[in-house]
Amino acid sequence: MSRLRINDVGLRVVGISLLTAISLLSDDIIRQPLTGLVLVTMGLKGLYIGLLWYLNRAIIARFRSVFASRHRPGQRIVVSFLSCLLATTAFSWLYDAFRYGIIEGSFASFKPNGRVVSLGLGSVTIRMSAYGMDFIHGMTIAIFFLIIYELFFYRQDSLLYQKQLIQSEKEKEQLRIANMQSQLDALKQQVNPHFLFNSLNTLSALISEAPQQAEQFVDKLSGVYRYVLRANEQHLTTLDAELQFIDAYYLLLQTRYGQGLAMVVTVDESRRQGQIPPLTLQLLVENAVKHNVVSPKRPLMIDITIDERGQLVVRNTLQRKTTRPGEARIASNGVGLTNIVAKYQMLNLPQPSIEEGDGLFTVRLPLSTNTEKDK
Repeated sequence: MSRLRINDVGLRVVGISLLTAISLLSDDIIRQPLTGLVLVTMGLKGLYIGLLWYLNRAIIARFRSVFASRHRPGQRIVVSFLSCLLATTAFSWLYDAFRYGIIEGSFASFKPNGRVVSLGLGSVTIRMSAYGMDFIHGMTIAIFFLIIYELFFYRQDSLLYQKQLIQSEKEKEQLRIANMQSQLDALKQQVNPHFLFNSLNTLSALISEAPQQAEQFVDKLSGVYRYVLRANEQHLTTLDAELQFIDAYYLLLQTRYGQGLAMVVTVDESRRQGQIPPLTLQLLVENAVKHNVVSPKRPLMIDITIDERGQLVVRNTLQRKTTRPGEARIASNGVGLTNIVAKYQMLNLPQPSIEEGDGLFTVRLPLSTNTEKDK
């Protein structure tokens, strides 16, 4: 059990000093000459109040720790009150005996119930023994300290809660920034910057040669990148949305490569509600264009269809680029297939299969039937 830390130094100093001053001012001893006995009595009063404060403080703090996990404030207050009452009464008797011994020089004749106390309430006079008076005295002190420390702990808990709330909001903001950075990094990986540069070069050429076609190219390009930016807002998207996007993406590529690139999509409408990670088709098509020869003499053929098992099949003719002497091979940045496989793993989806042979490169993508898109 962790020990309850109480930062109440100021409260103790002010409280003990104030109670000691009130006790001395309400006692006839303050009007007596300052003899040695009077000074001793005043010192004992201050010591008594200080020790009484620490005693009740310790009891209240102890039971606050004991009941911390039980969430029963009523039971805690009752137990704390009874414990403070008994401890205060017993301590008062010990203090009376100690003071009696100091003043009288002996403890032999000390009797805590040897005196009778009278209380006047209007026309009614109540007479009780010292035991009864000590009980009322202890009850008053217990109630006093319970009120003081319940208010203190309420303020302390409020400040702690406010601090934790601020820290929680700060951590949420840090997580939000980290998530945005992660999405940005994912976007940088998913969309090869070379495609943007090549698209801008193509646009530059079209502006002077075919202004009307350049305008259409800009519309398609903006649509492509609008989809790319929105794609990071969800983990899965429908195959229909991906196919519409890949059609626009293909038109951009065809503007650049012309008859060197051909794509055929054969997917029934009934199969288009299956789901895949966003930008999966873009990565596969980009991967095919990047690592294969694309020319009118050797057109790159890309076929997108559904197989008998209901998997999405993306297949392209395999015609790897070869390097000329002294020419560096186009480096792969490790995205593409690795990115797709990682997405499927994170989403706990069946893994894609990759096949290469008979002059074809084939990727089979399982379609998710989950009807709820993860945000």
